[in-house]
Amino acid sequence: MRTEQLITRKLTEAFAPESLTVVDESDQHKGHAGHRPGGETHFRIYIVAEAFRGKSRIERHRMINSVLSAELAGGVHALAIHAAAPGEDVITRTASPREKP
Repeated sequence: MRTEQLITRKLTEAFAPESLTVVDESDQHKGHAGHRPGGETHFRIYIVAEAFRGKSRIERHRMINSVLSAELAGGVHALAIHAAAPGEDVITRTASPREKP
């Protein structure tokens, strides 16, 4: 299973999100620290879930990092997180045809 699919599965199981988009941005980091051939090293997450209601930005990041601890200890070098509760303002991204939410 690709890392992007694994991240999507784990976050879906943990938070039952209203919306979730996981973007592999590894190709944008060629030649930078942490990049490796084949990619799957740099990801950006857009997630909206009730589980984040009343939580600070740091708490939300810790929740996500905890769920993805194995990936962060392994091959994932960078993880950008945009997390919100339903109804909150959040930077969103519409997936392109090659990126499935």
